[in-house]
Amino acid sequence: MRNKIIIGSALFLITLMIVIFTNSDYQNSSATKQANGHPVIAENHFQNQKYFESSITLNAIGDLLIHSTVYKDARTSSGYDFNPMFKDIKYYLQNADITFANQETVLGGSQIGLSTYPQFNTPQELGDTLKDVGVDIVSMANNHTLDRGEQAILNATNYLDQLGIKYVGAYQNEKDQQTQRIIHRKGIAVGFLAYTYGTNGIPIPDGKNHLVNYIDEDKILNDIQDLKPKTDFIVVSMHFGNQYQPLPNDEQVHLSELLTNNGADVIIGHHPHVIQPVDWISTDEGEDKFVAYSLGNFLSGQKGTDRLIGAIMQIKLTKTINSNLTTEYKVSDAKMMPTYNQYENFQNYKVVPLVEANQYSLSNAKQWFEDKKELIQTFTNRVEVVPYLE
Repeated sequence: MRNKIIIGSALFLITLMIVIFTNSDYQNSSATKQANGHPVIAENHFQNQKYFESSITLNAIGDLLIHSTVYKDARTSSGYDFNPMFKDIKYYLQNADITFANQETVLGGSQIGLSTYPQFNTPQELGDTLKDVGVDIVSMANNHTLDRGEQAILNATNYLDQLGIKYVGAYQNEKDQQTQRIIHRKGIAVGFLAYTYGTNGIPIPDGKNHLVNYIDEDKILNDIQDLKPKTDFIVVSMHFGNQYQPLPNDEQVHLSELLTNNGADVIIGHHPHVIQPVDWISTDEGEDKFVAYSLGNFLSGQKGTDRLIGAIMQIKLTKTINSNLTTEYKVSDAKMMPTYNQYENFQNYKVVPLVEANQYSLSNAKQWFEDKKELIQTFTNRVEVVPYLE
């Protein structure tokens, strides 16, 4: 009888444990499916990788070379307003994920005295207009960077910081110089670098090498390698070439091939003040990288039709993560939209699409458009020269 009681008790305990375990498993399962009243996705994404692809557009404009005739035209009763000069071109700068500009003249501001050629200093209000039209980052590395000394650079960089516009190529101090310029858009990280061939003979003050980046092959390659692990694409602004020449010189070609074969994806050229051709460079790894040797002037007080025609460059950057976790990067869909820097008697400055310049002082604008299209496509037909960017 005692044995039967023991066996019965044991069976009861086993049955009770099964019931408790089953109920606990059900509760845990329910908890997995629902937390805080919200459904929980039970799929294991680490074992079931998904295909991912993202693309962004990068727009870039050339030289903002602000002569006195330009900033005097922007003068108002309370300061300076450059917005009207960008009104007709604003849409084409805003329609990109990232917009880049070459700030040729330092935004040192009125407090240290404005100045024009040969040693420029520009009203800071131009920065407000750049912010308004969608510029995200400017290059400050050019032959005029040191025109008005360290204080102008500090004024400019502080003001750009206030506006939320990134700058590259000239810096406040060593820490600022070592801070990498990276912009994130749609899951894509784009890094920016900028360098100039020189500063018109004005030396960098002793111990202040951070004030401007000079073109030095070893330094640029090291900077690219340091930036590469943190970015998907690298854009390098190069202030190089011969002024007013329609074709790149040997050094421009050499540097562009060197940098693209060592990690640069897009090279944006400045300094000639006129448009030069674009090209695709096939790297040793078989990848196609893009170079625009010179985007010309965007806004300036210079004379001569060639110097009044610039361009907005647009390029597509695509990142693809495949199901096997390999990542691919592609530079594609190059477009160039020629622009015209319109003014009359050094007044009423405005930038307009080149094809519309016949409404102003350029009566044969359509022929100029065709001529610039042919020039831009000198090295490659794999660039679309368009009257308007979408």
